[in-house]
Parts: sequence; C-alpha cells; structure tokens
Amino acid sequence: MLRERGHIALDADEDGFSHWIDRANGDIVRDPPYPVPRGWLDRYGWVIVRERVEALVEESRSRIAFLCGSAENEADVRDLFDFIVCLVIDEHTLRHRLATRTTNPFGQHPEELAAALKWNPRMREIYESHGATIIDAASKPVTEVVDSVLDAVRELRGGA
Repeated sequence: MLRERGHIALDADEDGFSHWIDRANGDIVRDPPYPVPRGWLDRYGWVIVRERVEALVEESRSRIAFLCGSAENEADVRDLFDFIVCLVIDEHTLRHRLATRTTNPFGQHPEELAAALKWNPRMREIYESHGATIIDAASKPVTEVVDSVLDAVRELRGGA
C-alpha cells in the first residue's frame, strides 16, 4: 500500500535484503529446507545484509524509503535509519496472519510458528528502547495503519 501511494517501499525478506546464515560458521544458506527440521532455527539465523541497506540509503537520498521486515541482527543496521516504526500485533492476530498469508510460507510450520510467537511479545519492548514509534497494526484496517505510519513519519520530520 505504501508503493500504491507513491513511496519507495521494500520488503527486507522478499526484496533481497536478508538471508539465512549458519550461526556456527557464518556461511550463507542458499537453499534452506522447508519445512525446517526440528532445531534448525536454533542454529540458523535470518539476517539483514548491511551493504544492501547502505545501497538503499544511497539510492534514496532525495526520498523517503521504507524498508519493511525484521531480522535478528537489526542492531547492525539501525544507525542507517532516520526513523523506525514498529507495527505491533497480538498473538491471535499473528497466528491468523501467518496461517492465511500467501506471500511467504514462514510461520506456517509448527517450529516456525513457535519461534514467531516467542519473538512477537519481545519486539515492542526492543523497538521502544530504541525510540521507535509504535503503531497498533492489529485492530485497524490496513489503510489506517498505513495512514498512521505516514503520519508518524511526517511528525518525526517536523511536519514536513
């Protein structure tokens, strides 16, 4: 919807900003198993690539760009962002959205769902501690959530 409104909006998962790595040796996992076997998420991590985010920053100097998604090493790229907005949802909404989404199968396998449910309640606290704007994305229609994101960015930019 951000794209439909004329903004640069990229998905960190689908647009090539993130990938799986083997935490034991740092190797990139090019063809991860699906569904993941038991214990796989303990050894392998979903990480964002700093160089890819740096390139986005350079490419979008004159416009606001939205990079949407989450990765376990976000702290490695946080300094590249002018604003951070965190969309929060409750467990029921998370379960429903993961079970019904068609763009990405992650979270539909029990091991992945358990991981997502474990991460979800921590996210608000983590983002708040870094000064992010928190937006409830569970109780509003997506159009209102996008309006809230754009309003927050305008406010953070000083009303521009």
